[in-house]
Amino acid sequence: MAGKQMLNIVKMKRMKQEGDPISMITAYDYPSAVLAEEAGVDIILVGDSLGNVVLGYDTTIPVTLDDMVYHSRSVARGARNTFIVTDMPFMTYHGSIDETMRGVSRLMQEGHAQAVKMEGGAEITDTVERIVQAGVPVLGHIGLTPQSVNQIGGYRIQGKDEADAKRLLEDARALEQAGAFGIVLELVTEEVAAYISSELSIPTIGIGAGRGCDGQVLVYHDVLKYTSNYRNKRFVKTFGDIGEQIRTGISAYVQEVKMRQFPAEEHVFTAEEGVLDNLYGKGKAETHS
Repeated sequence: MAGKQMLNIVKMKRMKQEGDPISMITAYDYPSAVLAEEAGVDIILVGDSLGNVVLGYDTTIPVTLDDMVYHSRSVARGARNTFIVTDMPFMTYHGSIDETMRGVSRLMQEGHAQAVKMEGGAEITDTVERIVQAGVPVLGHIGLTPQSVNQIGGYRIQGKDEADAKRLLEDARALEQAGAFGIVLELVTEEVAAYISSELSIPTIGIGAGRGCDGQVLVYHDVLKYTSNYRNKRFVKTFGDIGEQIRTGISAYVQEVKMRQFPAEEHVFTAEEGVLDNLYGKGKAETHS
């Protein structure tokens, strides 16, 4: 979008203070990034959810650092005036700090991200602090953490009882203390998410976490129903159905090809008069006949 000014983490904090909601959407390639920026989205998340919606995996766990670098770089080319956050994929920030920093460096230098996102609470705060100290903004992510789906027993709502709510609040405070500029709250009960948001000075961005967060994020393919056999989700609102439009359009193309209706006269190019007369010696052969 011409004239659009990119957000930064200082402006995001100010947006929280002023009650100005932050809009975030995922994107995984150049054309989706271009359209998201033209639509005026505040932040683009290059999420490891690309494993599910782009690469065809059942979970985000198989997504590699190379995958994230490749897709982040594509998004960055399409959204040059939008703040881009890229996910650190499964098991790329739980080993040595040197290994973690190499991954962060690749996402920033090769993937052209402005920040990285990491799933986890108090257990990753030492790592978050080191990354922030190195000059890299970090977006936290608590609640349902898809990379831990096998450990937590599936895609379950978080914060339903007092103990779980307390754990989430402690994790959020720990991430803020470690220097995270914001926190994604995923599939957290509305009451708990609202309370956490009120207790933090940094913005929260909800996905299935109710109306009390400082911003919202949804997956591109959910917003636009960009898939086949779409499964409705309670926390998602579909704002367009391009999946059906794509199926209808391609089906119409196939039928016109089969019926020889495409290409029609208006889709073809014609050669100058006499071109075929001399093609492959045709004219010469006729002269000597």
